[in-house]
Amino acid sequence: MADKLLMIVTNAGWLDEDHKTGLWLSEFAEPYMEFTQAGYDVTVASVAGGEIPIDPNSISGEEPEEWEGVMEPLKDTQSLETVDPAQYVGVFLPGGHGTMVDFPNNRTMKRVLEPFVAEDKVIGSVCHGPAGFVGINDKDGNAFVDGKRMTSFTNEEEKDTELDGKVPFLLETRLTELGATFLAEPNYTVHVEADGNLVTGQNPQSSLDTARKFLQKLKA
Repeated sequence: MADKLLMIVTNAGWLDEDHKTGLWLSEFAEPYMEFTQAGYDVTVASVAGGEIPIDPNSISGEEPEEWEGVMEPLKDTQSLETVDPAQYVGVFLPGGHGTMVDFPNNRTMKRVLEPFVAEDKVIGSVCHGPAGFVGINDKDGNAFVDGKRMTSFTNEEEKDTELDGKVPFLLETRLTELGATFLAEPNYTVHVEADGNLVTGQNPQSSLDTARKFLQKLKA
């Protein structure tokens, strides 16, 4: 039986009444394809379950043909309430601005992620996905990201999107406040950080390399 991986995606389709958002498609599609092609059994879950909103800005109309099958699991995701973290060897959190709405300080996210942290399983995330680490503690009660070398969508990238005044908080700032050693490269540079079994990528451009580094950690 193939080892099982968990991917957690956002249910949030709006930042406010004027700004539609959701999952950033490539941040899910590229890792999902890497994981399944590597032979893993991937469960796609979300806080509320059900169909996942896709950020319209992440759809160009020129997506690779092989992505067609990737959309299928997004039509009816499993609710995190029903996920047993013990079944999975690793967890990966794609981004999209929607994660800034429903990932941080979420009770169900905490229930699912903290066992991965406590057991030092491989944890990966890209772009805004690390918003899911806000409110997650280690087994000693300290912030999970405290002392971790990591990255995410940066303050400068957020300003470039002109959504820095719309998001609930700036992710780089919050992770730094929680004690992370935050490392940033110039806007939209491919950039991946690995600290132990935590793998993070800076932006959509980093999705594929983040997924590959995550797989390296799983196979190590």
